[in-house]
Amino acid sequence: MIKTAVIHPTIMEVLARSGHFAQVVIADGNLPVGAMNGPNSTTVHLNFRPGLLDATTVLEGLIEVCPFQGATVMKKPKEANVEIHEAYKKLLGDVSWEEMERWAFYDKIKDANTTLIIQTGEQRRFANLILTVGVVKMAEENNF
Repeated sequence: MIKTAVIHPTIMEVLARSGHFAQVVIADGNLPVGAMNGPNSTTVHLNFRPGLLDATTVLEGLIEVCPFQGATVMKKPKEANVEIHEAYKKLLGDVSWEEMERWAFYDKIKDANTTLIIQTGEQRRFANLILTVGVVKMAEENNF
């Protein structure tokens, strides 16, 4: 029996085969994920209806399952409100953080390193997030 709160079979299978430096994308409900698939990516649709299953809920679940060492978001226009980026930073803690220009961000999603794209029902703008998988530390490494 699985002990983690995340039980989605496809998400678990793809995370299990995603190694160090693989990319996992949490997509908002507006990202055209069909146009974002890279050669190694699997898409999981969790966007049953707008607002249902938001991006921060998905991120909380993924953090329980997989270590992340980096996060990338799309650079926002000056007038845009992106409180969701602050929520991501709080949840992720000490990871590298990068903001990218829109088209470069889309190209990064299409990269061969992307193994999983999870489309959520998130409605906040600029909620798309690219996570970089880290490594699981061995017990003896945690003592330093």
